[in-house]
Amino acid sequence: MSVHQLSDLLRYTRHNSPFYSDLYADLPPGADRLADLPAVDQEAFWKANTLHDNRVLTGPLGEAVVYKTGGTTGAPKFSCYTREEWREFVTAFGQGLVEAGLRPGHRVADLFYAGELYASFLFILDSLAHAPVDNVRLPIGGGAPLETTVPTLQDFRADVVAGTPTTLCRLAEYIVATDRQLPFVELLFFGGEALFPDQRRLLAAAFPNAEPRSLGYASVDAGLLGRPVPGPDPRVHRAFTPHTVVEIVDETTGEPIHEAGRPGRVLVTQLYRRLMPVIRYPAGDRAEWTDPAAGHFRILGRAEEGVRVGPVSLYSQDALAAVEEADTDGRVTGTQLVVRRRDGRDQLVLRLATAPGDDDPAGLEILAKAVVTELNDARPLYPDSVCAGYVHPLAVEWVRHSDLVVNSRSGKLVRVLDERPTA
Repeated sequence: MSVHQLSDLLRYTRHNSPFYSDLYADLPPGADRLADLPAVDQEAFWKANTLHDNRVLTGPLGEAVVYKTGGTTGAPKFSCYTREEWREFVTAFGQGLVEAGLRPGHRVADLFYAGELYASFLFILDSLAHAPVDNVRLPIGGGAPLETTVPTLQDFRADVVAGTPTTLCRLAEYIVATDRQLPFVELLFFGGEALFPDQRRLLAAAFPNAEPRSLGYASVDAGLLGRPVPGPDPRVHRAFTPHTVVEIVDETTGEPIHEAGRPGRVLVTQLYRRLMPVIRYPAGDRAEWTDPAAGHFRILGRAEEGVRVGPVSLYSQDALAAVEEADTDGRVTGTQLVVRRRDGRDQLVLRLATAPGDDDPAGLEILAKAVVTELNDARPLYPDSVCAGYVHPLAVEWVRHSDLVVNSRSGKLVRVLDERPTA
């Protein structure tokens, strides 16, 4: 197992990576505690981590696999792993799949996305191949037509279907729309984004006997982040010890948080990566400790999944909570925030999806008003800003789940769409 001592990794990185050498220039040579090190500035990291004249890598790019990252927001970037590092990555994650519920003989359909240097499809396939239990792998892919995917699942009687929640929901919507169910599916392994109550209802309609579970928490840039923790909340994970050190730090001061229930941003240090070191690197998520002694933490969503509408700041979680509170009958199957601008003012539009066959205009209008009321009550600055003439009133737009905008490469739902003109 190629897991390095932190002190050894720091010495090697300071000596061989120009970026980290500059970052740690003011530290004493013997500094070997994470709390003594500055957190990585992501913008500076990716400016230095270029295809040519790279200043982050600790050596030449002579033996490695290269994947693209950052495709959901911003320009794509590239993340490198040596053969040995990639093996460590998928072996550790494969062990975590057993904690997620993988059992001997399970037939697993991989519906993640492949190609264009994207990692998730191959990552899950390799993790299954390195898992400590026998399994049958069905590499279907997220881009396969739904009309061929469903027969493949039926022909092989897949026990497990793995994909992003958005991909799983699109599949479920198709199954429901064609008056079918897949009762033989036992588990829905999701990853890459959070799964919310509105999506669970749609999944249950198509997969009545399947339990949705997180297959683990990882990203191609940050690496291993969290193993699933069995229990009722799939957002709870624990670090991949000894490969990974996870910290939660105050979003303003950067000080480490040790108590439960206090949100902060996630920093990660990978002890198995030396070619492209990841030391106190922002994972891009917010989280809180649930059991600090056991190392259990709850993922609270992407740090950038917020939006500024006029003078009002909102997180996508605010809208999701409002929908959940108002939607007592479980009609909403997906939520997307859209920001538009007209007549010199911003407007937030909640794009809400309903299941096929749900065509009750009067009922949907009542539900839309209830959602708007819930969100206005939760974020009173928004209606106050409407009264002051700063923004337009909240609006609701009804669609089908297949109408929600997804990232064309990863298949993940784009939670926040900013349609305001840039020029």
